[in-house]
Amino acid sequence: MTSRLGLKLRDPLFMLCLTAGLLAFVVQSGELGTADTMHRLQTTHWLWTSQPQVFPNEYPEFGLHGTGGRIFSWYGIGQSLLMLPADLVATWISQWSVFSGYEDDPAVRSIIVSYSTNILVSILTAMIAFRLLRQLRFSSNEAVAGVLALMFCTTHLHYTQNLQENNYIMLLTLAGFSFQYEWLRTGSLRVLLYGSAALGLNLLTRLTTGLDLIAAGVFLLAVLWFEQVRGRTLWQRLLTYCKIAVPVYIFFAIIERLYNFYRFGSLTQTYLPIFARESRLQDPTLPANFPWSTPWHQGVLGALFKPEKSIFLVDPLIVLALVLFAILWKRLAVEVRAYAVTSLLLLIAYIGFYACYTYWAGDFSWGDRYVSTAVEMVALLAVPILLRYRANLRPWMWRSAIALIAISLIIQIASLAFWLPLEIYQMESFGHPTFVIALRLKNIVAFALGKMDAWGLNTDEMTQDPWDHVHITTWNFLPFLLRRVGAAPDWVVKIAFTAWGSALAMLAAVLLRLAAVLRRPQPYSSAM
Repeated sequence: MTSRLGLKLRDPLFMLCLTAGLLAFVVQSGELGTADTMHRLQTTHWLWTSQPQVFPNEYPEFGLHGTGGRIFSWYGIGQSLLMLPADLVATWISQWSVFSGYEDDPAVRSIIVSYSTNILVSILTAMIAFRLLRQLRFSSNEAVAGVLALMFCTTHLHYTQNLQENNYIMLLTLAGFSFQYEWLRTGSLRVLLYGSAALGLNLLTRLTTGLDLIAAGVFLLAVLWFEQVRGRTLWQRLLTYCKIAVPVYIFFAIIERLYNFYRFGSLTQTYLPIFARESRLQDPTLPANFPWSTPWHQGVLGALFKPEKSIFLVDPLIVLALVLFAILWKRLAVEVRAYAVTSLLLLIAYIGFYACYTYWAGDFSWGDRYVSTAVEMVALLAVPILLRYRANLRPWMWRSAIALIAISLIIQIASLAFWLPLEIYQMESFGHPTFVIALRLKNIVAFALGKMDAWGLNTDEMTQDPWDHVHITTWNFLPFLLRRVGAAPDWVVKIAFTAWGSALAMLAAVLLRLAAVLRRPQPYSSAM
Protein backbone atom coordinates (compact mmCIF):
# COMPACT_ATOMS: atom_id res chain seq x y z
CA MET A 1 0.00 0.00 0.00
CA THR A 2 2.81 2.42 0.91
CA SER A 3 4.66 1.74 -2.33
CA ARG A 4 1.50 2.32 -4.36
CA LEU A 5 0.91 5.63 -2.61
CA GLY A 6 4.52 6.58 -3.28
CA LEU A 7 4.03 5.90 -6.97
CA LYS A 8 0.91 8.04 -7.04
CA LEU A 9 2.73 10.88 -5.32
CA ARG A 10 5.19 10.79 -8.21
CA ASP A 11 2.36 10.97 -10.75
CA PRO A 12 1.80 14.64 -11.71
CA LEU A 13 -1.81 14.01 -12.75
CA PHE A 14 -2.67 12.40 -9.42
CA MET A 15 -1.13 15.29 -7.51
CA LEU A 16 -2.86 17.75 -9.81
CA CYS A 17 -6.24 16.19 -9.03
CA LEU A 18 -5.39 16.14 -5.32
CA THR A 19 -4.48 19.82 -5.54
CA ALA A 20 -7.76 20.60 -7.31
CA GLY A 21 -9.79 18.78 -4.66
CA LEU A 22 -8.00 20.39 -1.71
CA LEU A 23 -8.19 23.83 -3.30
CA ALA A 24 -11.92 23.47 -3.85
CA PHE A 25 -12.31 22.34 -0.24
CA VAL A 26 -10.46 25.24 1.38
CA VAL A 27 -12.14 28.01 -0.64
CA GLN A 28 -15.73 27.01 0.11
CA SER A 29 -17.96 29.28 2.15
CA GLY A 30 -20.68 26.69 2.58
CA GLU A 31 -23.05 28.98 0.68
CA LEU A 32 -24.04 28.50 -2.94
CA GLY A 33 -22.58 31.89 -3.80
CA THR A 34 -25.47 33.71 -5.46
CA ALA A 35 -29.25 33.79 -5.59
CA ASP A 36 -29.01 32.33 -9.10
CA THR A 37 -27.62 29.07 -7.79
CA MET A 38 -30.11 29.02 -4.92
CA HIS A 39 -32.91 29.18 -7.49
CA ARG A 40 -31.30 26.43 -9.55
CA LEU A 41 -31.02 24.26 -6.43
CA GLN A 42 -34.71 24.80 -5.81
CA THR A 43 -35.34 23.47 -9.31
CA THR A 44 -33.24 20.46 -8.33
CA HIS A 45 -35.50 19.97 -5.35
CA TRP A 46 -38.56 20.30 -7.59
CA LEU A 47 -37.28 17.40 -9.70
CA TRP A 48 -37.79 14.87 -6.92
CA THR A 49 -40.09 16.47 -4.34
CA SER A 50 -43.51 18.11 -4.37
CA GLN A 51 -42.04 21.59 -3.92
CA PRO A 52 -42.50 24.18 -6.70
CA GLN A 53 -39.69 25.50 -8.87
CA VAL A 54 -40.36 29.01 -7.56
CA PHE A 55 -42.14 29.88 -4.34
CA PRO A 56 -45.02 32.38 -4.78
CA ASN A 57 -43.41 34.96 -2.46
CA GLU A 58 -40.31 35.10 -4.73
CA TYR A 59 -42.31 36.59 -7.59
CA PRO A 60 -41.98 39.17 -9.17
CA GLU A 61 -38.32 39.39 -8.12
CA PHE A 62 -37.74 35.98 -9.65
CA GLY A 63 -39.70 33.63 -11.87
CA LEU A 64 -42.12 33.93 -14.79
CA HIS A 65 -45.69 32.85 -15.35
CA GLY A 66 -45.84 29.81 -17.59
CA THR A 67 -48.21 26.99 -18.46
CA GLY A 68 -51.23 26.67 -16.22
CA GLY A 69 -50.47 30.05 -14.64
CA ARG A 70 -47.71 28.52 -12.56
CA ILE A 71 -44.45 30.33 -11.84
CA PHE A 72 -41.34 28.74 -13.28
CA SER A 73 -37.62 29.40 -13.14
CA TRP A 74 -36.19 30.89 -16.33
CA TYR A 75 -32.86 29.05 -16.04
CA GLY A 76 -31.88 25.96 -17.97
CA ILE A 77 -32.00 22.66 -16.13
CA GLY A 78 -28.37 21.61 -16.66
CA GLN A 79 -26.86 22.79 -13.39
CA SER A 80 -29.93 21.60 -11.49
CA LEU A 81 -29.30 18.10 -12.84
CA LEU A 82 -25.65 18.38 -11.85
CA MET A 83 -26.63 19.12 -8.25
CA LEU A 84 -29.27 16.37 -8.06
CA PRO A 85 -27.15 13.58 -6.48
CA ALA A 86 -25.70 16.00 -3.93
CA ASP A 87 -29.16 17.37 -3.12
CA LEU A 88 -30.55 13.89 -2.51
CA VAL A 89 -27.77 13.11 -0.03
CA ALA A 90 -27.74 16.59 1.52
CA THR A 91 -31.49 16.63 2.14
CA TRP A 92 -31.30 13.25 3.84
CA ILE A 93 -28.38 14.29 6.05
CA SER A 94 -29.98 17.63 6.95
CA GLN A 95 -32.94 15.72 8.43
CA TRP A 96 -30.79 13.85 10.92
CA SER A 97 -31.73 14.58 14.50
CA VAL A 98 -28.29 16.03 15.25
CA PHE A 99 -29.12 18.93 12.91
CA SER A 100 -32.73 19.38 14.03
CA GLY A 101 -31.97 22.55 15.98
CA TYR A 102 -29.88 24.20 13.28
CA GLU A 103 -31.79 26.16 10.64
CA ASP A 104 -29.44 29.06 9.99
CA ASP A 105 -27.20 29.88 7.06
CA PRO A 106 -25.01 28.37 5.90
CA ALA A 107 -27.53 25.54 5.95
CA VAL A 108 -26.40 21.92 6.15
CA ARG A 109 -27.95 21.25 2.74
CA SER A 110 -26.13 24.10 1.01
CA ILE A 111 -22.83 23.17 2.70
CA ILE A 112 -22.98 19.60 1.40
CA VAL A 113 -24.15 20.58 -2.09
CA SER A 114 -21.57 23.33 -2.54
CA TYR A 115 -18.65 21.30 -1.22
CA SER A 116 -19.37 18.08 -3.08
CA THR A 117 -20.34 19.68 -6.39
CA ASN A 118 -17.48 22.17 -6.51
CA ILE A 119 -14.88 19.58 -5.54
CA LEU A 120 -16.14 17.15 -8.18
CA VAL A 121 -16.18 19.75 -10.95
CA SER A 122 -12.76 21.05 -9.92
CA ILE A 123 -11.12 17.62 -10.06
CA LEU A 124 -12.74 16.68 -13.36
CA THR A 125 -11.75 20.01 -14.90
CA ALA A 126 -8.13 19.51 -13.84
CA MET A 127 -8.14 16.07 -15.45
CA ILE A 128 -9.69 17.13 -18.75
CA ALA A 129 -7.62 20.33 -19.03
CA PHE A 130 -4.44 18.28 -18.47
CA ARG A 131 -5.62 15.79 -21.08
CA LEU A 132 -6.28 18.50 -23.64
CA LEU A 133 -2.94 20.23 -23.09
CA ARG A 134 -1.12 16.92 -23.53
CA GLN A 135 -3.06 16.38 -26.74
CA LEU A 136 -1.82 19.79 -27.89
CA ARG A 137 1.70 18.31 -27.53
CA PHE A 138 2.76 20.10 -24.39
CA SER A 139 4.96 18.09 -22.03
CA SER A 140 3.54 16.73 -18.79
CA ASN A 141 5.26 19.47 -16.78
CA GLU A 142 4.00 22.21 -19.10
CA ALA A 143 0.47 20.80 -18.94
CA VAL A 144 0.52 20.61 -15.14
CA ALA A 145 1.73 24.20 -14.92
CA GLY A 146 -1.02 25.27 -17.31
CA VAL A 147 -3.72 23.60 -15.24
CA LEU A 148 -2.33 25.09 -12.02
CA ALA A 149 -2.44 28.53 -13.64
CA LEU A 150 -6.05 27.91 -14.66
CA MET A 151 -7.03 26.85 -11.14
CA PHE A 152 -5.16 29.56 -9.24
CA CYS A 153 -4.67 32.49 -11.62
CA THR A 154 -7.98 32.87 -13.50
CA THR A 155 -11.59 33.50 -12.51
CA HIS A 156 -11.97 29.72 -12.45
CA LEU A 157 -10.83 30.05 -8.81
CA HIS A 158 -13.60 32.51 -7.97
CA TYR A 159 -16.24 30.24 -9.52
CA THR A 160 -14.79 27.31 -7.61
CA GLN A 161 -15.95 29.12 -4.49
CA ASN A 162 -19.18 30.46 -5.96
CA LEU A 163 -21.27 27.70 -7.48
CA GLN A 164 -22.32 29.46 -10.65
CA GLU A 165 -22.66 27.46 -13.86
CA ASN A 166 -19.37 28.76 -15.33
CA ASN A 167 -17.00 26.00 -14.27
CA TYR A 168 -19.47 23.28 -15.23
CA ILE A 169 -19.82 24.82 -18.69
CA MET A 170 -16.04 24.97 -19.05
CA LEU A 171 -15.67 21.34 -17.98
CA LEU A 172 -18.11 20.17 -20.64
CA THR A 173 -16.61 22.41 -23.31
CA LEU A 174 -13.05 21.23 -22.64
CA ALA A 175 -14.30 17.64 -22.63
CA GLY A 176 -15.96 18.24 -25.98
CA PHE A 177 -12.77 19.70 -27.45
CA SER A 178 -10.60 16.91 -26.06
CA PHE A 179 -12.68 13.92 -27.13
CA GLN A 180 -13.57 15.33 -30.52
CA TYR A 181 -9.90 16.09 -31.16
CA GLU A 182 -9.04 12.52 -30.20
CA TRP A 183 -11.50 11.36 -32.86
CA LEU A 184 -9.71 13.55 -35.39
CA ARG A 185 -6.43 11.80 -34.61
CA THR A 186 -7.63 8.23 -34.06
CA GLY A 187 -10.86 7.95 -36.03
CA SER A 188 -12.67 6.47 -33.00
CA LEU A 189 -16.38 7.13 -33.37
CA ARG A 190 -16.89 6.28 -29.72
CA VAL A 191 -14.82 9.23 -28.47
CA LEU A 192 -16.53 11.49 -31.02
CA LEU A 193 -19.82 10.44 -29.46
CA TYR A 194 -18.48 11.26 -25.97
CA GLY A 195 -17.27 14.69 -27.03
CA SER A 196 -20.51 15.50 -28.81
CA ALA A 197 -22.54 14.42 -25.78
CA ALA A 198 -20.51 16.71 -23.50
CA LEU A 199 -21.11 19.68 -25.78
CA GLY A 200 -24.77 18.78 -26.22
CA LEU A 201 -25.24 18.50 -22.47
CA ASN A 202 -24.06 22.10 -22.23
CA LEU A 203 -27.19 23.21 -24.08
CA LEU A 204 -29.27 22.18 -21.07
CA THR A 205 -27.31 24.56 -18.86
CA ARG A 206 -27.21 27.70 -20.97
CA LEU A 207 -28.59 27.83 -24.50
CA THR A 208 -25.88 30.23 -25.65
CA THR A 209 -23.34 27.42 -25.23
CA GLY A 210 -24.37 26.61 -28.76
CA LEU A 211 -21.41 28.90 -29.44
CA ASP A 212 -19.14 26.37 -27.69
CA LEU A 213 -20.64 23.62 -29.80
CA ILE A 214 -19.82 25.55 -32.97
CA ALA A 215 -16.34 26.37 -31.63
CA ALA A 216 -15.49 22.68 -31.24
CA GLY A 217 -16.24 22.13 -34.91
CA VAL A 218 -14.21 25.21 -35.84
CA PHE A 219 -11.29 23.87 -33.80
CA LEU A 220 -11.24 20.60 -35.73
CA LEU A 221 -11.64 22.41 -39.04
CA ALA A 222 -8.79 24.77 -38.14
CA VAL A 223 -6.49 21.85 -37.34
CA LEU A 224 -7.24 20.25 -40.69
CA TRP A 225 -6.85 23.54 -42.52
CA PHE A 226 -3.49 24.35 -40.94
CA GLU A 227 -2.36 20.84 -41.85
CA GLN A 228 -3.23 21.52 -45.50
CA VAL A 229 -6.04 18.95 -45.61
CA ARG A 230 -8.24 19.85 -48.57
CA GLY A 231 -10.70 18.51 -51.09
CA ARG A 232 -12.21 15.04 -50.82
CA THR A 233 -10.33 14.11 -47.63
CA LEU A 234 -11.59 17.22 -45.84
CA TRP A 235 -15.12 16.62 -47.06
CA GLN A 236 -15.12 13.00 -45.85
CA ARG A 237 -13.93 14.07 -42.42
CA LEU A 238 -16.67 16.68 -42.17
CA LEU A 239 -19.31 14.19 -43.30
CA THR A 240 -18.25 11.61 -40.72
CA TYR A 241 -18.24 14.29 -38.03
CA CYS A 242 -21.73 15.47 -38.90
CA LYS A 243 -23.16 11.93 -38.98
CA ILE A 244 -22.26 11.46 -35.30
CA ALA A 245 -22.25 14.96 -33.81
CA VAL A 246 -25.33 16.52 -35.39
CA PRO A 247 -27.81 13.82 -34.22
CA VAL A 248 -26.38 14.11 -30.70
CA TYR A 249 -26.76 17.89 -30.75
CA ILE A 250 -30.30 17.58 -32.07
CA PHE A 251 -31.14 15.11 -29.27
CA PHE A 252 -30.06 17.53 -26.54
CA ALA A 253 -31.66 20.48 -28.33
CA ILE A 254 -34.96 18.59 -28.38
CA ILE A 255 -34.70 17.93 -24.63
CA GLU A 256 -34.00 21.63 -24.02
CA ARG A 257 -36.93 22.66 -26.21
CA LEU A 258 -39.30 20.18 -24.52
CA TYR A 259 -38.33 21.56 -21.13
CA ASN A 260 -39.01 25.06 -22.42
CA PHE A 261 -42.37 23.89 -23.80
CA TYR A 262 -43.29 22.33 -20.46
CA ARG A 263 -42.66 25.62 -18.70
CA PHE A 264 -43.67 28.30 -21.21
CA GLY A 265 -45.62 26.51 -23.93
CA SER A 266 -43.26 27.25 -26.83
CA LEU A 267 -40.91 25.10 -28.86
CA THR A 268 -39.41 28.01 -30.78
CA GLN A 269 -39.09 30.91 -28.35
CA THR A 270 -37.05 31.30 -25.17
CA TYR A 271 -38.27 32.80 -21.92
CA LEU A 272 -37.08 36.28 -22.93
CA PRO A 273 -40.34 37.52 -24.56
CA ILE A 274 -42.23 36.59 -21.38
CA PHE A 275 -39.51 38.15 -19.24
CA ALA A 276 -39.72 41.37 -21.26
CA ARG A 277 -43.51 41.49 -21.09
CA GLU A 278 -43.78 40.88 -17.35
CA SER A 279 -40.89 43.26 -16.63
CA ARG A 280 -42.69 46.05 -18.53
CA LEU A 281 -45.85 45.40 -16.55
CA GLN A 282 -43.85 46.01 -13.38
CA ASP A 283 -41.90 48.94 -14.84
CA PRO A 284 -43.58 50.68 -17.81
CA THR A 285 -40.54 52.96 -18.25
CA LEU A 286 -38.42 50.11 -19.62
CA PRO A 287 -37.40 50.63 -23.27
CA ALA A 288 -39.28 48.85 -26.03
CA ASN A 289 -36.25 46.72 -26.91
CA PHE A 290 -35.71 45.48 -23.33
CA PRO A 291 -33.81 43.26 -22.47
CA TRP A 292 -31.59 44.12 -25.47
CA SER A 293 -31.36 47.80 -24.65
CA THR A 294 -27.60 48.32 -24.26
CA PRO A 295 -25.87 50.01 -27.22
CA TRP A 296 -23.68 47.36 -28.84
CA HIS A 297 -20.48 49.38 -28.62
CA GLN A 298 -21.11 50.07 -24.94
CA GLY A 299 -21.39 46.36 -24.14
CA VAL A 300 -18.27 45.51 -26.12
CA LEU A 301 -16.15 48.29 -24.66
CA GLY A 302 -17.52 47.57 -21.20
CA ALA A 303 -16.42 43.94 -21.31
CA LEU A 304 -12.98 45.00 -22.49
CA PHE A 305 -12.25 48.16 -20.55
CA LYS A 306 -14.85 49.00 -17.87
CA PRO A 307 -12.95 49.21 -14.54
CA GLU A 308 -15.60 47.11 -12.81
CA LYS A 309 -15.83 44.31 -15.37
CA SER A 310 -12.84 44.44 -17.75
CA ILE A 311 -11.60 40.99 -18.71
CA PHE A 312 -8.04 42.34 -18.75
CA LEU A 313 -8.30 43.49 -15.13
CA VAL A 314 -10.22 40.56 -13.70
CA ASP A 315 -8.35 37.93 -15.76
CA PRO A 316 -4.94 39.49 -16.57
CA LEU A 317 -3.52 36.11 -17.60
CA ILE A 318 -5.30 36.63 -20.92
CA VAL A 319 -2.92 39.54 -21.59
CA LEU A 320 0.02 37.16 -21.34
CA ALA A 321 -1.69 34.71 -23.69
CA LEU A 322 -2.37 37.40 -26.30
CA VAL A 323 1.20 38.70 -26.18
CA LEU A 324 2.65 35.21 -26.52
CA PHE A 325 0.33 34.43 -29.44
CA ALA A 326 1.55 37.56 -31.20
CA ILE A 327 5.31 37.11 -30.76
CA LEU A 328 5.51 33.31 -31.03
CA TRP A 329 2.79 32.56 -33.58
CA LYS A 330 5.04 31.02 -36.23
CA ARG A 331 6.70 28.76 -33.66
CA LEU A 332 3.45 27.34 -32.28
CA ALA A 333 2.37 23.83 -33.20
CA VAL A 334 -0.54 23.44 -35.59
CA GLU A 335 -2.86 22.19 -32.84
CA VAL A 336 -1.97 25.10 -30.56
CA ARG A 337 -2.59 27.65 -33.28
CA ALA A 338 -5.94 26.05 -34.07
CA TYR A 339 -6.97 26.12 -30.41
CA ALA A 340 -5.76 29.73 -30.01
CA VAL A 341 -7.74 30.92 -33.04
CA THR A 342 -10.85 29.04 -31.93
CA SER A 343 -10.78 30.22 -28.32
CA LEU A 344 -10.29 33.83 -29.44
CA LEU A 345 -13.19 33.56 -31.88
CA LEU A 346 -15.32 32.07 -29.10
CA LEU A 347 -14.45 34.97 -26.81
CA ILE A 348 -15.29 37.51 -29.51
CA ALA A 349 -18.58 35.74 -30.20
CA TYR A 350 -19.61 35.81 -26.52
CA ILE A 351 -18.69 39.48 -26.11
CA GLY A 352 -20.57 40.38 -29.27
CA PHE A 353 -23.64 38.31 -28.42
CA TYR A 354 -24.11 39.73 -24.92
CA ALA A 355 -23.09 43.30 -25.83
CA CYS A 356 -26.69 44.46 -26.33
CA TYR A 357 -28.11 42.54 -23.38
CA THR A 358 -29.34 44.87 -20.65
CA TYR A 359 -27.42 42.86 -18.04
CA TRP A 360 -24.40 42.29 -20.29
CA ALA A 361 -21.96 42.19 -17.36
CA GLY A 362 -23.70 39.36 -15.54
CA ASP A 363 -25.33 41.60 -12.93
CA PHE A 364 -24.24 40.41 -9.45
CA SER A 365 -20.99 38.68 -10.33
CA TRP A 366 -17.23 38.96 -10.08
CA GLY A 367 -16.19 40.16 -13.51
CA ASP A 368 -18.25 39.52 -16.61
CA ARG A 369 -19.53 36.02 -15.93
CA TYR A 370 -21.02 35.57 -19.39
CA VAL A 371 -17.60 35.73 -21.06
CA SER A 372 -15.30 34.57 -18.25
CA THR A 373 -15.32 30.93 -19.36
CA ALA A 374 -14.17 31.90 -22.85
CA VAL A 375 -11.50 34.13 -21.32
CA GLU A 376 -10.24 31.21 -19.23
CA MET A 377 -10.06 29.02 -22.31
CA VAL A 378 -7.77 31.55 -23.98
CA ALA A 379 -5.69 31.97 -20.82
CA LEU A 380 -5.24 28.19 -20.51
CA LEU A 381 -2.45 28.32 -23.10
CA ALA A 382 -0.49 31.18 -21.53
CA VAL A 383 1.73 29.33 -19.06
CA PRO A 384 2.37 26.20 -21.19
CA ILE A 385 3.48 28.37 -24.12
CA LEU A 386 5.60 30.50 -21.79
CA LEU A 387 7.45 27.44 -20.48
CA ARG A 388 7.78 25.78 -23.86
CA TYR A 389 9.33 28.82 -25.54
CA ARG A 390 11.19 30.40 -22.64
CA ALA A 391 14.47 30.20 -24.56
CA ASN A 392 12.97 32.34 -27.32
CA LEU A 393 12.04 35.16 -24.95
CA ARG A 394 14.24 37.98 -23.76
CA PRO A 395 14.97 38.05 -20.00
CA TRP A 396 12.79 41.11 -19.43
CA MET A 397 9.89 39.36 -21.18
CA TRP A 398 10.26 36.34 -18.91
CA ARG A 399 10.40 38.51 -15.79
CA SER A 400 7.39 40.52 -16.94
CA ALA A 401 5.45 37.30 -17.55
CA ILE A 402 6.25 35.99 -14.07
CA ALA A 403 5.15 39.32 -12.58
CA LEU A 404 1.87 39.15 -14.50
CA ILE A 405 1.25 35.61 -13.28
CA ALA A 406 1.88 36.76 -9.70
CA ILE A 407 -0.54 39.67 -10.16
CA SER A 408 -3.14 37.27 -11.54
CA LEU A 409 -2.72 35.02 -8.49
CA ILE A 410 -3.18 37.95 -6.10
CA ILE A 411 -6.32 39.13 -7.90
CA GLN A 412 -7.92 35.67 -7.88
CA ILE A 413 -7.15 35.08 -4.20
CA ALA A 414 -8.55 38.52 -3.43
CA SER A 415 -11.76 37.58 -5.22
CA LEU A 416 -12.35 34.90 -2.57
CA ALA A 417 -11.92 37.11 0.49
CA PHE A 418 -15.44 38.50 0.75
CA TRP A 419 -18.88 37.66 -0.55
CA LEU A 420 -19.02 39.20 -4.03
CA PRO A 421 -21.87 41.75 -3.44
CA LEU A 422 -19.66 43.74 -1.03
CA GLU A 423 -18.16 46.00 -3.70
CA ILE A 424 -21.46 46.14 -5.57
CA TYR A 425 -23.13 47.63 -2.49
CA GLN A 426 -20.18 49.97 -2.00
CA MET A 427 -20.31 51.18 -5.58
CA GLU A 428 -23.95 52.12 -5.10
CA SER A 429 -22.65 54.60 -2.53
CA PHE A 430 -19.35 55.57 -4.15
CA GLY A 431 -20.67 55.81 -7.70
CA HIS A 432 -19.37 54.52 -11.02
CA PRO A 433 -16.93 53.76 -12.50
CA THR A 434 -14.92 52.11 -9.74
CA PHE A 435 -11.72 50.10 -10.12
CA VAL A 436 -13.17 47.07 -8.38
CA ILE A 437 -9.85 45.21 -7.97
CA ALA A 438 -8.32 48.12 -6.06
CA LEU A 439 -11.48 48.44 -3.96
CA ARG A 440 -11.36 44.75 -3.07
CA LEU A 441 -7.69 44.98 -2.06
CA LYS A 442 -8.47 48.06 0.03
CA ASN A 443 -11.33 46.19 1.71
CA ILE A 444 -9.03 43.29 2.56
CA VAL A 445 -6.42 45.52 4.18
CA ALA A 446 -9.03 47.64 5.96
CA PHE A 447 -10.88 44.61 7.33
CA ALA A 448 -7.66 42.93 8.47
CA LEU A 449 -6.58 46.11 10.30
CA GLY A 450 -10.05 46.97 11.64
CA LYS A 451 -10.10 50.22 9.62
CA MET A 452 -13.37 49.82 7.70
CA ASP A 453 -14.95 52.86 9.41
CA ALA A 454 -11.81 54.99 9.37
CA TRP A 455 -11.27 54.40 5.66
CA GLY A 456 -14.86 55.16 4.71
CA LEU A 457 -15.73 51.55 3.94
CA ASN A 458 -18.41 51.05 6.58
CA THR A 459 -20.90 48.41 5.49
CA ASP A 460 -23.46 48.94 8.26
CA GLU A 461 -25.82 51.04 6.13
CA MET A 462 -25.12 49.51 2.72
CA THR A 463 -27.89 46.97 2.92
CA GLN A 464 -31.07 46.73 4.94
CA ASP A 465 -30.99 42.94 4.72
CA PRO A 466 -29.53 41.46 7.96
CA TRP A 467 -28.56 38.26 6.11
CA ASP A 468 -26.59 40.23 3.53
CA HIS A 469 -24.97 42.34 6.22
CA VAL A 470 -23.67 39.28 8.08
CA HIS A 471 -22.22 37.78 4.90
CA ILE A 472 -20.36 40.86 3.70
CA THR A 473 -18.76 41.53 7.08
CA THR A 474 -16.63 38.40 7.45
CA TRP A 475 -14.05 36.44 5.50
CA ASN A 476 -15.89 34.33 2.96
CA PHE A 477 -14.79 30.89 4.13
CA LEU A 478 -16.97 28.42 6.03
CA PRO A 479 -15.28 28.49 9.48
CA PHE A 480 -15.36 32.31 9.57
CA LEU A 481 -18.95 32.43 8.36
CA LEU A 482 -20.07 29.88 10.96
CA ARG A 483 -18.40 31.93 13.70
CA ARG A 484 -19.89 35.19 12.36
CA VAL A 485 -23.44 33.87 12.19
CA GLY A 486 -23.07 32.49 15.71
CA ALA A 487 -25.76 29.83 15.43
CA ALA A 488 -23.53 26.77 15.28
CA PRO A 489 -22.17 25.35 18.57
CA ASP A 490 -18.66 26.41 19.50
CA TRP A 491 -17.32 22.87 19.10
CA VAL A 492 -18.60 22.76 15.52
CA VAL A 493 -16.81 26.03 14.72
CA LYS A 494 -13.58 24.69 16.23
CA ILE A 495 -13.83 21.49 14.17
CA ALA A 496 -14.44 23.58 11.06
CA PHE A 497 -11.34 25.68 11.70
CA THR A 498 -9.27 22.56 12.39
CA ALA A 499 -10.40 20.88 9.17
CA TRP A 500 -9.83 24.08 7.17
CA GLY A 501 -6.36 24.60 8.60
CA SER A 502 -5.41 20.97 8.03
CA ALA A 503 -6.61 21.13 4.42
CA LEU A 504 -4.59 24.31 3.87
CA ALA A 505 -1.48 22.59 5.22
CA MET A 506 -2.12 19.55 3.00
CA LEU A 507 -2.60 21.80 -0.03
CA ALA A 508 0.70 23.54 0.65
CA ALA A 509 2.47 20.19 1.09
CA VAL A 510 1.05 18.80 -2.15
CA LEU A 511 2.03 21.96 -4.05
CA LEU A 512 5.58 21.71 -2.71
CA ARG A 513 5.72 18.05 -3.70
CA LEU A 514 4.33 18.86 -7.12
CA ALA A 515 6.87 21.65 -7.57
CA ALA A 516 9.70 19.22 -6.77
CA VAL A 517 8.41 16.75 -9.37
CA LEU A 518 8.07 19.48 -11.98
CA ARG A 519 11.64 20.66 -11.45
CA ARG A 520 12.98 17.30 -12.58
CA PRO A 521 14.00 17.18 -16.26
CA GLN A 522 11.44 15.27 -18.27
CA PRO A 523 11.87 13.79 -21.72
CA TYR A 524 9.14 14.49 -24.23
CA SER A 525 6.46 11.81 -24.39
CA SER A 526 3.31 11.49 -26.43
CA ALA A 527 0.04 12.92 -25.27
CA MET A 528 -2.48 10.98 -23.24
